Amino acid sequence: MTASNEYRFQVNLSGMIQILSNHLYSSPKVFLRELMQNATDAITARTEAEPGYQGEVRVELTGTGEQLTMMVEDNGIGLTEADIHEFLAMIGQSSKRGQQALLDGETSFIGRFGIGLLSCFMVSHEIVMLTQSAKGGPSMEWRGKPDGTYTIRQLDTQLSPGTKVYLRCTPDAAHYFEADYVKEALFYYGALLPYAVTLHHDGVQHVVNSETPIWLMDPALARSRRAEVLAFGERLLGEKFQDFIPLTTASGRTGGIAFVLPHAVNLNAKRSHRVYLKRMLISEKAENILPEWAFFVKCLIWTDELQPTASREHFYENEKLEEVRSELGDALRKGLVDMAESQTERLQKLIRLHALSMKALAVQDQAFFAMIHRWLPFESTRGHRELGELIDEGETLYFTSSVDEYRQIHHVASAQSMLVINGGYIYDSELMATLPMTVHNVRTERLEPDQVSMSFTDVPPAERNQYYDALRLADSALQRFRCRAEVKGFKPSDLPVLFTLSQESSTLRALEKASEESTELFSSILGSLSSGISSAGYSTLYLNVNNPIIQRVLTAPDDQMTPIAIEMLYVNALMMGHYAMNRQELEVLNQGIVRFIDWGLRANTDRKGDA
Repeated sequence: MTASNEYRFQVNLSGMIQILSNHLYSSPKVFLRELMQNATDAITARTEAEPGYQGEVRVELTGTGEQLTMMVEDNGIGLTEADIHEFLAMIGQSSKRGQQALLDGETSFIGRFGIGLLSCFMVSHEIVMLTQSAKGGPSMEWRGKPDGTYTIRQLDTQLSPGTKVYLRCTPDAAHYFEADYVKEALFYYGALLPYAVTLHHDGVQHVVNSETPIWLMDPALARSRRAEVLAFGERLLGEKFQDFIPLTTASGRTGGIAFVLPHAVNLNAKRSHRVYLKRMLISEKAENILPEWAFFVKCLIWTDELQPTASREHFYENEKLEEVRSELGDALRKGLVDMAESQTERLQKLIRLHALSMKALAVQDQAFFAMIHRWLPFESTRGHRELGELIDEGETLYFTSSVDEYRQIHHVASAQSMLVINGGYIYDSELMATLPMTVHNVRTERLEPDQVSMSFTDVPPAERNQYYDALRLADSALQRFRCRAEVKGFKPSDLPVLFTLSQESSTLRALEKASEESTELFSSILGSLSSGISSAGYSTLYLNVNNPIIQRVLTAPDDQMTPIAIEMLYVNALMMGHYAMNRQELEVLNQGIVRFIDWGLRANTDRKGDA
């Protein structure tokens, strides 16, 4: 065996820089965020060394065209020559150094991964940095280029402690250096910064974050500054809100404002929130920082305890994030509970707009359900009503498990004065099933479609005997659909028939329908499944003896007309019940329509002939 040799991987530095600068970030505009992040980190470091120190970030735009230059200056801790070599000249060094800091949750110094500055190569061919460390030593100049080369030299003059970064824009990036854009971007990223951020252009100074809201330190104070908070939310989030709930965790290291969306939102709507890490915007599309049920709010969140990913545009999904998400959810829930106890009109207004979200939370939290149940809206045979109104009726609350079931029976149930709730919408049947465990003296019961027939009136035996021939023809016509005919009396009288089916027959219909639309192999498998339940899978077509048409069908049986009339009543009942029809039933429907048209035309022709 030959001795093994050890080699080192070779790295194309310019290629690495291109990958990091052009593919790590979602947009070139983040270069300004990275510069501001480095500036605020430097100020934070100096403040820790000199308590009470007042930091400042100054951005200046000079020149035009190809000479357009941006300077970002901070009066923070600055860098020594050794710092420059450690943080700017060795990609990945700070990441390796920071493993323990990562575990400790430390996020305070010079961009954890030391690669944020590389984003500047997306808008400039060179980065020039002048820096003076607050620890002393000479002022330094560092020049970096996207090919991976850099120069460093001592300056002859002594600068004030802090750092200046100069960028001259590339032709493609001129938009990012326009004064109006930079002003908006500085506010976008740094609206919550505790340091003054100013923009200087054409001899004019613009203060970007004129005043830090007092409620940032204590979100509870937001309640007494309602107009100010709503205006702040509108400017940052671009929507005119009418209500909000302050959020804070037990440690106080994460807080925020949950703005109630002024419009109803879909359950599948994207839930994104704007999150600031150490007062710097890290993401406006954070989707995982609140529980899923909280899709009725859009939040401003600020934190100093979560860990950003390398791009600093999202957070690591770890235990800390799970803990923060849970606590923010608890804070939001508490805000709703407080409303229920002392501001019921405000909560009712919120529920009317975001009932789905409230139901999502109520399903998970019985205590919350008990608190708000009276105001939750439901569709019922008494109309769209709040649950409290339905409970006050003092009746058993029947509910269906699907919208189709409700549609099948709601006309009949209404006519029988049955109080039935449509449980087919998401969360509704779950809430109705748990309601008796949540609220005392309330009865709910799951209603199967065929249970409605229990309220129908039986036909006396003597009268039934009169219909024997018609029922025999009806059963014979329905046999091929695995359906039987029954004569009952029920309301409304203008409803001639009602189709109901058991769970077995429903399953059988679904299998047959799927079999028709499947390949031969899969169809044979479905056929094997359906053979086991075919004997029990009979449905029922109730003929309403109170209906005039049914009376005519029953009292004048005819070997030709009665089967056709029954078949047409059968497919009509399927359509009324929103049942999917199989091929055989569709054929009956089509043939019946053609046949009736033919009869009508013939009768018309005969009438004209007689005339």
